[in-house]
Amino acid sequence: MKQVWMVPLLVVGAFAMTACNAPAEDGDIATPAQTQRAELIGQGETIAQDLCSGCHAVGTEGESPHTDAIPFRQISWKYPVESLAEPLSEGIMVGHPDMPEWQFEPKDSNALIAYIESIQEPQET
Repeated sequence: MKQVWMVPLLVVGAFAMTACNAPAEDGDIATPAQTQRAELIGQGETIAQDLCSGCHAVGTEGESPHTDAIPFRQISWKYPVESLAEPLSEGIMVGHPDMPEWQFEPKDSNALIAYIESIQEPQET
């Protein structure tokens, strides 16, 4: 008899998990991993806008306000984007000469890197 309450709970839980999935761009339901990745990228975009857009072009177009600051969409032209994880977490001291030193929590570093990776454009040859 103790197990009877579990059936409604499982049904409600399954319904809640399905309802939380947002539709993907092609009309399919996004997986939890896709939803989590989209949230991470959104958090990274917010960090980029708040902390970096004063010098860098942080979107998919436009010039950087600071002439020595590489647009975020072109970072992979000079560095593997994932190689920024350690400098971001330990206190990044690269970039243009008057770039402030930033030190991020790992979750913020991961979010910023996910966003930067999501906007990379192919290098023109």
